[in-house]
Amino acid sequence: MSTRSLYSLGLDEHDRLNNELGGGIPGGSIVLIEGDYGAGKSVMSQRITYGLCEEDHSVTLVSTELSVRGFIDQMHSLSYDIEDHLLNENLLFFHADVDSGGSSLRGGSEDEGDRRQLLKRLMEANKMWEADVVVIDTFDAILRNDPKFEALIRQNDERQAALEIISFFRDLISKGKVIVLTVDPSTVDEEAIGPFRSIADVYFELQMAEVGNDVRRSIAVRRFAGMGEQVGDTIGYSVRSGTGIVIESRSVA
Repeated sequence: MSTRSLYSLGLDEHDRLNNELGGGIPGGSIVLIEGDYGAGKSVMSQRITYGLCEEDHSVTLVSTELSVRGFIDQMHSLSYDIEDHLLNENLLFFHADVDSGGSSLRGGSEDEGDRRQLLKRLMEANKMWEADVVVIDTFDAILRNDPKFEALIRQNDERQAALEIISFFRDLISKGKVIVLTVDPSTVDEEAIGPFRSIADVYFELQMAEVGNDVRRSIAVRRFAGMGEQVGDTIGYSVRSGTGIVIESRSVA
């Protein structure tokens, strides 16, 4: 596969997301989806995951919040029927238990020091990186709970802290894979997230605004590799129970 061929997000009969994004996500790219708590990062990553699976792309989804049961229930509530993809192993789902320091990324007994080195364990979990697309929701939770990363942050060496994982990501995307990271910028230092913003080929900022009793959501397209003058475009959307993502409007700044 060419590193710049598109991975279609599918569901063209269900919503217009794939069309609004120009037909998909470029292969060989890092996608950063940024937004505050409640902005819709998880729902957007779930929509992307389901659409990719429906288009016969293999996907790994790592969630720091949902168990397998919780993930299936959430997908059902959005009418994203994911079971067949899980059973066929077209989709691999992992729960990273960052609160307790454990993780289902790898089994076996481990000492406490190794259990907490989440970034190291993430990079060594070879099976999860075999997929065409790897989605990590939420990436900031893994950064915040990794002691090595935390130690470098305390030493004001944020870029060094990011260097190893960025080098790892670059190697993967050189093979045409796509890595999708969701991040809540309010939970990590600006200097810590900056390097990931810099390397992202596709950078979306999810925004919310209260208008009366309604919450209006939008995707601000900050960067989209290969799409020319797309920076500044805004795609309005809503999340509806039993329907999932619904595209409302598009405007160009």
